[in-house]
Amino acid sequence: MNKAIFFDRDGTITVDTGYPHKVKDLKFQENAIPGLKLIQNSGYKLIIVTNQSGIGRGYYTEQDYHAFMEELYFRLKKERINFDGEYFCPHISEDNCNCRKPNIGMLEKAVLDHDIDLQESWVIGDKTSDIELGRRAGCKTILVRTGNMGRDGNFNTMPNHISDNLLNANLHILSQNV
Repeated sequence: MNKAIFFDRDGTITVDTGYPHKVKDLKFQENAIPGLKLIQNSGYKLIIVTNQSGIGRGYYTEQDYHAFMEELYFRLKKERINFDGEYFCPHISEDNCNCRKPNIGMLEKAVLDHDIDLQESWVIGDKTSDIELGRRAGCKTILVRTGNMGRDGNFNTMPNHISDNLLNANLHILSQNV
């Protein structure tokens, strides 16, 4: 079985401008690129899991989302960073779907697609829904102090670790595997 790091997108990898979907607004969080480079060849599958309720709310289309992601991957590829998978939830809370974080539907799909051992995996994000997702799935969790910094208060859950950014988060993960 494989181990994975599940990354939230907005506020963790990229700057969260409020329903980001325009390519012109794509900016990476400070130390996101060095952090992703550091973990690139560590033996973990790198997977994005992201709630995109802006689609369900009609703020932008699924096509807009894919165009944004194409640009994100294009820029990362120039840095020699590649992700192994991506899962997104286009729903709003009221849809009561199984894929919207903190529900574990996206991780369950990743397990099937990539043969992942969740107990050997990590979830990194800037919101309590990311940390609760990891807890529910049996993953280890890291809250990053970028984006929302866990101040949303939607879930009363504690991460296994808190890091300033993705670089520090990935340094922590690597230190656990020594």
